[in-house]
Amino acid sequence: MTSTTVILNAFGLVGIAATVLGGYVVLRATNEAKTSEVWKGEAEAQKARADRLQEDLTEIKQRLTSIERENRRLIEVLTSLDPSRLSALHHHN
Repeated sequence: MTSTTVILNAFGLVGIAATVLGGYVVLRATNEAKTSEVWKGEAEAQKARADRLQEDLTEIKQRLTSIERENRRLIEVLTSLDPSRLSALHHHN
């Protein structure tokens, strides 16, 4: 073998190795990008669920406030009708 053949064979092997390595790097980068997209999608879904839960909690608080207000009004009505019956009602519960 001449030194030119050895050099060409060496460059050929280096070229093959570089191609394999480059393919691996591209494959890995693609997988990482896909993984990143999956996690991004999951994060967006979690945020949407959190937003819905926050809306539900706000609605529950508003309903509770309304119920408490109505209960106070009903207690006032009952007390004005017969305060002794209201007292008896509290003692039975």
